[in-house]
Amino acid sequence: MRILQIIDSLAAGGAERMAVHYANALTKKVAFSGIIATRQEGPLLQELNENVTYLFLNKKGSFDVKALFRLKAFVNQHKITIIQAHSTSFFTAFLLKLVSPSLQLIWHDHYGDSEFLNKRPSRILKAVLPFFAGIISVNQKLKGWANNQMHFSNALYLPNFTSEAKMPLKGGTILEGIEGKRIVCLANLREQKNHFFLVEVAKRLKISQPNWSFHLVGKDNQDAYSNVLKTRILEMELEESVFIYGSRSDIPSILSQSTIGILSSQSEGLPVTLLEYGLYKKPVVLTAVGEIPSVIQNGVNGFIVPAQEVEVFYNALLLLIENEKLRIELGDSLYNTILETYSEQAVITPYLNWVQTTILK
Repeated sequence: MRILQIIDSLAAGGAERMAVHYANALTKKVAFSGIIATRQEGPLLQELNENVTYLFLNKKGSFDVKALFRLKAFVNQHKITIIQAHSTSFFTAFLLKLVSPSLQLIWHDHYGDSEFLNKRPSRILKAVLPFFAGIISVNQKLKGWANNQMHFSNALYLPNFTSEAKMPLKGGTILEGIEGKRIVCLANLREQKNHFFLVEVAKRLKISQPNWSFHLVGKDNQDAYSNVLKTRILEMELEESVFIYGSRSDIPSILSQSTIGILSSQSEGLPVTLLEYGLYKKPVVLTAVGEIPSVIQNGVNGFIVPAQEVEVFYNALLLLIENEKLRIELGDSLYNTILETYSEQAVITPYLNWVQTTILK
């Protein structure tokens, strides 16, 4: 098999990380593994395995004909047979199929607002999905949506997975706050991630545990959401408790400096962030959205609470803060869960079986 991943950018987001993970993992399993960033490069470029063939397409618009034929030339040069298009790059894959009909297309659906699928735009998808041989959904709700709303029969649920190779723990980011009292949230600054919920929790924690601090790591678009969030932090006098870092590439280093991992999202698929917390044995408190409840057993390998329940989230966080032994136990338990179910091998084996039996049939 000769498989190419297509992703819009290599920014430090969940879909982008999974495109890189698949490209890296497949170098050990198939004859050719490559990846193309269509519109923008980014820090994840540094995480590509040396055996992954890479191209930056520098696509300028939806119908960039020159970029399309550069892509076709790359595909022909490397005799690629399967395109795995992540998220919105499905449209690039569709256009490529029109000029290279023999290609088999897979759409990898990472849609994050799976709690609000009734609001998902679908007109373009209904037009192009007949050209695809399969869909990979990152949670069961997305698989159900593909089956029932898109009437697509060959949809497969595969969880996101962690990369087997850990990156060095050294990095350039030095977190503010006191060592051993840092709470990290790896999430891009956007509405779905609900950082305002986190700020409400921080306000309560400042009163009961003033030495603990929150560290928000993720892409900052400097937009209205970001500006209002920063204003709220100042209004609540939390500027010495809540720190914003923007997008960072040295996540292992950041996690090594952190004590607890959290997510306050109002909607998720299966967040790669959760898998990263587990890989580095961080005890977690997360909202019960998307596939998170399928990973976390409350009180066994972490805490999950209903979305929007600030007081419940705060109380769960307080349990971890006040009990170091519990933090260690839950962190170790989550680590074991990730290795058993969400490791590279646990996902790539059924993936390849599905490709061989349904895509290349």
